[in-house]
Amino acid sequence: MSAGDTAWVLISAALVLLMTVPGLALFYGGMVRAKSTLNMMMMSFGAIFVVGIIWVVFGYSVAFGPALDSGSFIGDPSAYLGLKGLLNSSALALNGAYYPIPATAFIAFQAMFAVITVALISGAIADRARYGTWLVFAAIWVTIVYLPVARAVFYFGDQEANGGGFIATKIKALDFAGGTAVHINAGA
Repeated sequence: MSAGDTAWVLISAALVLLMTVPGLALFYGGMVRAKSTLNMMMMSFGAIFVVGIIWVVFGYSVAFGPALDSGSFIGDPSAYLGLKGLLNSSALALNGAYYPIPATAFIAFQAMFAVITVALISGAIADRARYGTWLVFAAIWVTIVYLPVARAVFYFGDQEANGGGFIATKIKALDFAGGTAVHINAGA
């Protein structure tokens, strides 16, 4: 384990979290009429809670778990259900390689990308949606849109390169900052 690498990943995750709350919440809250300010700010907070729950329960597994079959574009949702087997692991084993950071640091870092992507969408529905409706939409959207795209961009497959994402394995594109998984996805 590398303490420096772990610290860098955790600081990066914290900075992405700060982009969501308070950054995006205050930005979107200031762009709407006074009567919608609280609703807009709560949409950013709601994204953290909804995506956080989905990410822990099955989201990480769909995005980074082993493929359901050889042609699958999603991971097995039950592989890491509730992050089983990942919380006690000492090093991140992903794509057939071991990385000098704990699996939990990588899980948190990728979760923040999922959160900011969903929170970015809330700006497009300013003054147009109720908070409860937004939470339902966010849960459905992150499940059917974000998770498969995140897998296509960030997951390179196992040691034999089985089940890797199309963008990662076929195009061989490296998306370190989430240009595809976050910004293209949020605009979709």
